[in-house]
Amino acid sequence: MAKRKNAAAVALAKRRLVVQSKERRQEISRSGGLVGGAARAKKLTQAQRSEIAKKAAAARWKDKKTA
Repeated sequence: MAKRKNAAAVALAKRRLVVQSKERRQEISRSGGLVGGAARAKKLTQAQRSEIAKKAAAARWKDKKTA
């Protein structure tokens, strides 16, 4: 079962982000996203990663016109 987030810690983090500059908030968000993506990829099986990649490729090529 997934761990539940500490609501007080989440609220504190949100308040801290409000007083920081826009650039600093973007930097913090970006670093968290990089860590989260790596953690998610680590949990997935090879078959799951392959299926996600196939869907992404199909989405990228969906609107491309054939020459």
